[in-house]
Order: sequence, then structure tokens, then C-alpha cells
Amino acid sequence: MTAMLDVGTAADALVAAFASHDRDAYFSSFAPEATFVFHTTAKVLTSRAEYEMEWAMWEADGFRVESCESRDRRIDLLSADVAVMTHRVRTRLAGVVEPQRERETIVFRLARDGAWLAVHEHLSPDPGEGT
Repeated sequence: MTAMLDVGTAADALVAAFASHDRDAYFSSFAPEATFVFHTTAKVLTSRAEYEMEWAMWEADGFRVESCESRDRRIDLLSADVAVMTHRVRTRLAGVVEPQRERETIVFRLARDGAWLAVHEHLSPDPGEGT
């Protein structure tokens, strides 16, 4: 049960860092070899460094997270060192009137130092009605 709590704590920290646009804390939630699939990006990002470069380009275009809310979270512990979290996210971005409504899957892996780090993130539009 403690592993589930630890994954939940890691997920909370990742979402909070994103919600406050805390770039350093956010990216420290991911392993260097993490991969990313975003419906807003044409290619798969194959490392945290590649995602950081993409984020910097977004920021140059005015991207800034104002808030992010995680809903309907589910965490499945697949083994002693791998967990999958799914949830719905509602993100408010600077200069955008309507919140972004998306679903997200994040795969976490237990690192050697005992920290749960995200190793894969997949984000897609949420087809749910107004949820």
C-alpha cells in the first residue's frame, strides 16, 4: 500500500509543478529517458531533454500554465517498481479563454534512489462532455 501512496505523492508533485508553471520542479518529475506523446505535437518526444526544448519553444510563443486540475485519477501498481496513472486534466493557459480538457496516462518507475519518476506520458483530448 505504501507504494501506491508514494506514486500518488509523486503524481501530486508533478501536477502541482505543472499547475504553477514551475519548470524545474516539473521536469525533475521525469526520468531523463522518459518519452512523451502529445496530441498537440507531431512527433514523439524521446527524452526529457527533447521535451524541455519543445517547452522552451512553446514559452517563446507565450505558453504559460495558469492552473491544472487532476480529476478521476486511477493508479495501478503493475509491479513493485512500475505504476500507471490515468486521469482527466483541466488546464488553464495564459491567453486562452477555455480550459484545455484532456486525458492523460503517466507511467511511473521506481528509481534506484527510491523516487518514483515518470518514464512515459501520453496526452489526448478528452471527449467527455463538459467534465
